[in-house]
Amino acid sequence: MKAILNRVQSFIRSEDGPTATEYAVMLALIIVVAIAAISALGSNVNQTFSDVNSTAFGS
Repeated sequence: MKAILNRVQSFIRSEDGPTATEYAVMLALIIVVAIAAISALGSNVNQTFSDVNSTAFGS
């Protein structure tokens, strides 16, 4: 158990720990932006298809 604790401490103290954390935060932000963009575009595309459907088929 002590060996695992020592490895975690050395990882946090080294440059790799903060770098991995920064990459995780950037990835999370990219995912949030992608989900927001897909949701916004999905609503617009759905409305466009509904308009085309009602115009073409007169429902």
